[in-house]
Parts: sequence; structure tokens; C-alpha cells
Amino acid sequence: MTAHTGPGLRADRITRTTAGHLIIDGVTLAPPPGATVGLLGPNGSGKSTLLRILAGVLAPTSGVVTLDGAPLRDVGRRTVARRVAVVDQDATTQVELSVEEVVRLGRIPHRRAWSAPTARDDEAVREALARTGLSDRAAQSWHTLSGGERQRVQIARALAQTPRELLLDEPTNHLDIHHQLDLLALVSDLPLTSVIALHDLNLAAMFCDHVLVLHEGAAHASGTPSEVITEELIAKVYGVRAKVTHPPTETHPTIRFLHP
Repeated sequence: MTAHTGPGLRADRITRTTAGHLIIDGVTLAPPPGATVGLLGPNGSGKSTLLRILAGVLAPTSGVVTLDGAPLRDVGRRTVARRVAVVDQDATTQVELSVEEVVRLGRIPHRRAWSAPTARDDEAVREALARTGLSDRAAQSWHTLSGGERQRVQIARALAQTPRELLLDEPTNHLDIHHQLDLLALVSDLPLTSVIALHDLNLAAMFCDHVLVLHEGAAHASGTPSEVITEELIAKVYGVRAKVTHPPTETHPTIRFLHP
């Protein structure tokens, strides 16, 4: 996946230094339109930082992020927010909100200050609730939801922005297996370009079209899960032994970790 100045959200040779420490080291990422891309790597490898740079929350020390060929720094924040949606690891609020009210927050970039919701806003919220299977939960309090349900609401809020790119920072953290599978199946089926930071290599192999593995801030490998997730890479990047197989009935590799 090499960067170019074509359509979409792209990073070209991004470097980020903080307090003299190199956090991201010359990373290039150009997700194919509509692809689900997994960002892999151990803690501290730079996954969250790269996502924040892609979202325009952090500026790179060098290199450039482009949106449809234009440097992100030159694109207005409202324009970016209409195109790129972000789902963080955890979301919480002390305010008493319903599911629908949380999802409506996604329409803020499309509305003028103090303006009333438009028919298009209402339609986008309805579509987001339906896409995430939350239509019957619209009036339910946010605070009564489980962790998996809250993450689904956050995805609905992101979809209400009507983005073309979706950035997710370890969205399966703290979720049980059922909700992990459910959430990633939902994301991978969306007609969007998605970039997801993940820890679980088996989940990445199951649901991602492409993966980029970060190691000490640099891009160690990129390609399809079958190409990238190997026993040698796991030993080098994660420092553990694993057995990687390619079952004939599956389209993706399966990883089994071994005792030290």
C-alpha cells in the first residue's frame, strides 16, 4: 500500500516526534477505497498516534496526510469531520442521553450553530440506527447499555456523520468474544474505508482486507493477512512463538500461540 495523491485519506512518510522521542518513523499508508485495514503491533508501537494523525488531531513532524490529494492541514476542520469519523476505545458521558441523542451528535459537522435539525439530519440518524441494529433502542438511556452496545452506538454516531473514512482505535477492547465478532463483522461490512487498530491477530486475519504492522514506530510489513501474519513476524514483532496455519476451509490464516 503505497501513498499517492489520489482520492481518499492517505499518509505519506509520516514521522512524529514528541519530547525528543520518535513515535512514528516514516510510515506510509494508502488504504484502497472500501477496504478494511488493520493496524497491528504491540503496545507503544504507534497505532493510536498514527490514527490521531490521520484524523487531523495531531500534526506530523514530517510527511503529509492528504484527503483527496489535498494536504489535511489545508482542509477545514468541518470538512474533515464530514468525511472522516473516529471511534475511540472508550466513550463515556455523565449527561443523561438517549441512544438517539448520542447518534445525533454525529450530525454536528453538518449543521450551523443553533440551527434546528433538518430532514437530512433525521434521515441520517435513522439510517445509522438501522445499519447498526439500534432502531428499537433509540429511546433507551445510554447509561443502561452494555460495553458492546455502547460501542455499537458510537459506530452509529460515526455513521450519522455520513463519512467515507472510519478510524477505530482498538474498538474491541474490554468486549467479550460475542461482541468482538459482532462489532468487527459490522465494521467490515460497511461501504466505507476503515482503518482499525487491533491487538488480536486472529480477529485481524478474519475481518481485515489488508494489515499494516508497526514495530517501534516504523512500518514493519504490509499486505493481506495471509501475506503478513507469519510465525517469523510474530516472533520478531511480538517476541512470542506461534503456529500459523491456513485451513483449506478458510480464506484467512489462523494463529495459535505457543508456550514460551
